[in-house]
Amino acid sequence: MELLLHSIKLDWPVLLPILICSILVVAVAINRFAFYSKNKRDVVQFIPKLQKELARGNLASAQTLSEQLGGVIGEVSEEAVRIFAEQKSGFSRSFDIAANLATRKLESHLTILGTIGGVAPFLGLFGTVVRILYTFQDLATQGNQSAAVAMGIGSALIATAFGLGVAIVAVIFYNFFQSTVKRYEDDFQLIKLLFLSFADSSDEPAATSQSNIAI
Repeated sequence: MELLLHSIKLDWPVLLPILICSILVVAVAINRFAFYSKNKRDVVQFIPKLQKELARGNLASAQTLSEQLGGVIGEVSEEAVRIFAEQKSGFSRSFDIAANLATRKLESHLTILGTIGGVAPFLGLFGTVVRILYTFQDLATQGNQSAAVAMGIGSALIATAFGLGVAIVAVIFYNFFQSTVKRYEDDFQLIKLLFLSFADSSDEPAATSQSNIAI
């Protein structure tokens, strides 16, 4: 504890950026947890219900079902119904635009975690190097004092440990949230495949009738 207080007292200008990084990690983690929890939906139950409405050709009910679901998935599903009603031939490209916009919402602020995960260890290493340089300077002016040298080196390592700790937590959260975003993207693909299956089936009769006319 004494070593930690000694490090904070002497090296606070170097430790301050790492402290700011740790606050940012906590803030982003809380923000993303709240956002993903707010938008969490049971797609396993939603997809069969949506499929039934599309099979009946009842787009109004499919739209209502998507509105009732809510969240990011509901918004994407609503947009899918609108695109399906207006332009079945270009559904895939238009849906990808809507899905990518939703993915941007899901990935918001995650770059902060990735950046801190890469930068924090170097900030800690920088603090360690600075403190060791000051320790050697004190050693040169005051002579060989083992206790002072040990305290200086121990204080220097605090910055490295702090930086590594912040980086580890940031990387863990970053990977966890990226896997969450990937699950949402998989849900978007399920919705896309569902609508495409009905778009393809609706195009088949038209193609068949045209071939009969040509014959």
